Amino acid sequence: MTQSIAPRESRIRRALDHLRNDTTDEFETVSPFGPEEFTDPGIAAKDRAVFARVPSIIAHSSELPKPNDFITHQMPRNKVIVVRQPDGGVKAFVNLCRHRGALLEERESGRCRIFSCAYHRWSYNTDGSLRAITRDNTFGEIDRSAQGLVELPVQERHGFIWIIDTARAEAPDGAAEIDVAAWLGPEMDGILESYHLEDYVAVQAEAFDEPVNWKIMQDAFLDGYHIQYAHPNTAGKIVHTNIMAFEDFGRHCRFVAPRKSIDRWIDEDPGEQSLARHVIETHFLLPCHTLLRQPDHFQLLTFRPHPKEPGRSQMEMRLIVPRQEDSGLDLDAWTKLWDRNWEILLAVLHREDFPLLRSSQSGMESANAGNMMLGRNEIANQIFHRELRKLVSEPG
Repeated sequence: MTQSIAPRESRIRRALDHLRNDTTDEFETVSPFGPEEFTDPGIAAKDRAVFARVPSIIAHSSELPKPNDFITHQMPRNKVIVVRQPDGGVKAFVNLCRHRGALLEERESGRCRIFSCAYHRWSYNTDGSLRAITRDNTFGEIDRSAQGLVELPVQERHGFIWIIDTARAEAPDGAAEIDVAAWLGPEMDGILESYHLEDYVAVQAEAFDEPVNWKIMQDAFLDGYHIQYAHPNTAGKIVHTNIMAFEDFGRHCRFVAPRKSIDRWIDEDPGEQSLARHVIETHFLLPCHTLLRQPDHFQLLTFRPHPKEPGRSQMEMRLIVPRQEDSGLDLDAWTKLWDRNWEILLAVLHREDFPLLRSSQSGMESANAGNMMLGRNEIANQIFHRELRKLVSEPG
């Protein structure tokens, strides 16, 4: 396992050597863990607190294409509105009226020039400022500038909208102003910059509320060890199992896994030709994202804790593809291609992944579950838990 950025083709050839030798990159040690990691309310509270200190992705930029476009979302600590500003920037707010605490916006997405509370019709501008108090002549004098929507730190970078799930006024030291580049570090920030994901579009995006702890969910989508066993008739026919070439950047990592189309080169020398179309490249972005680089598109998978229950979480899946005008396809062919791709992803998720993960959560709740372990071959999982332990142990 390497800790420096290596050229892609050399990483692919390292994975090919692993395939030839039935080996893989390995972590330093086998690591034990207990079921309480996925069931204990105290640990769950510490997990949620992580999202109050570090950036995570809430949307792709293309989900807010025009001024006054908005989305709403349940984060681990807050219900959130994210809205595109007239100047092209973005702002994020707690989705709550500052009068009596009613939910301000119930729609998942839309476009509006003002947010208006359904309870007493107080209204707010999209910059969060209080616009109007109904029957204000009878309400009483207040400082309107202090009753705007509660703002959360947000930043747009590399085609994603990143958020810290805490109010600016209450943010721990270092979190009041979001700095995505610093959080990613020079390696991963440079990697994401090279992908130009701001030129892509999230053609599909969907959220799933699951009766499974978020870490069980995240672990499943960093795991190259289960593919032929859990997905024998789908992904197991396409991607090799337990063959990975890793780069560990500390908080984040990426690895190459060979597709079975590379098999012709097991006994032949590919020479100088590119083997990029014969691999899937997986990126783990702490605290909760798996970014998959496919030969012709990306997938972003996000996993967040439930606001209260350790045994529940929300997963989001996004299909991020070249824009139709850049694809060389007419609109009908482009739409059919990505609709079919999305249907396949959903089918595997619902028929194969979710049933296994639900049963795993159920098993973890046994009174005498006993200790378990992560193997040396489960490197991305090891890095996830190593780095999460650091975050939950930090003060604040």
